[in-house]
Amino acid sequence: MIGGHFVSNALAIAYKEATALRHDRAFLAAVISQPIMIMLLFGFALSNEPANVPWAVLDQSRTAESRRFLEAVRTTGYFLPAMAVDSYEAGEALLKRGRAVAFVIIPADFRRDMARERPQVQVLLDGTDPLTAARVGGYISQVGASFRGDREPPPKQPPLVRGRFLFNPTLKDSTFFLSALAGMLLTNLCLSVTTLGIVGERESGTYEHMLSTPTTSLEIVLGKLLPHVVICYAVLTFATLATGAVFGVWPRGSWLALYLVTLPFTLASLSIGVFVSTLAANSAQAVFIGVFVILPSFVLSGSLFPYQLMPLGVREVGYLLPLRWYQISLRRVIERGAGLSDIAGPFLMLCLLFGGMLLLIRWRLKPRLA
Repeated sequence: MIGGHFVSNALAIAYKEATALRHDRAFLAAVISQPIMIMLLFGFALSNEPANVPWAVLDQSRTAESRRFLEAVRTTGYFLPAMAVDSYEAGEALLKRGRAVAFVIIPADFRRDMARERPQVQVLLDGTDPLTAARVGGYISQVGASFRGDREPPPKQPPLVRGRFLFNPTLKDSTFFLSALAGMLLTNLCLSVTTLGIVGERESGTYEHMLSTPTTSLEIVLGKLLPHVVICYAVLTFATLATGAVFGVWPRGSWLALYLVTLPFTLASLSIGVFVSTLAANSAQAVFIGVFVILPSFVLSGSLFPYQLMPLGVREVGYLLPLRWYQISLRRVIERGAGLSDIAGPFLMLCLLFGGMLLLIRWRLKPRLA
């Protein structure tokens, strides 16, 4: 008898919860759309085949043979139009700033060597992303192995492509992942601690009390964000020191640049969590929406997978994510030895994203009690 009551009571409560969930459209939409989102991300966004690879060229030969070789590289379909430079230092600077993945140097005697002996072509590759560097270097080597020019008879030996990897010469995958570890940790922390902020205040009834005080909605938001910024800096310091002490991955660039770019990133990421909290009607919805932001941030930002390999359209979505610009800054400082000037672009974009999120939050929050 007792067992029968236990089962019937449990089933009654289960029926009540199922009825409530059936009418919770936000929950049902999240359950249905989450697997669709994951399927699309892994089906379209992730690929091991490079596309639209930026590269620089120093053509010291300036002959028909050198132009045909460069055209043969471009027509593989993997490369954007080459950025011509007039010096070795200019090409290395493009690699250091992340504007080029490969730097091809054709020597002045390329045409003569095509006729007499095996010519050589030097390729410098950005080893920050080992997968992309290895594949791009392989494609250029394949072009060199099959290149014969238009000479009759063809040269006895094709060009020899000599590649060299910069910034991560051993192509360690761990360096690629660990250099962006702080960005992933901070993204998860920022979104986790703020998505429940405003909606939690509403559910507990304390949000209306804050609105009754002589403060604006933006002042309330900034006041809630600042303590978390201090925590984020502590996490950044710990992650940087731990990866350096355990794995030997120390920042090669400016620590000041690293700490400076972290401020707009944490503020932008925290404000995204606050905006999610203003959209959600309850805590459960806030958690579900937060997952929809965290997962695309990891995938589309380039932290786990190089964004250069993503197709057009998908790659551009990542520009709206703070983690995209922060991981670029992290890898420039940690792996490329960048300074303040090298992270100016990402720093500005993070400030713009933070400003845009504040405008959205101000639009969603009620400024005062009616």
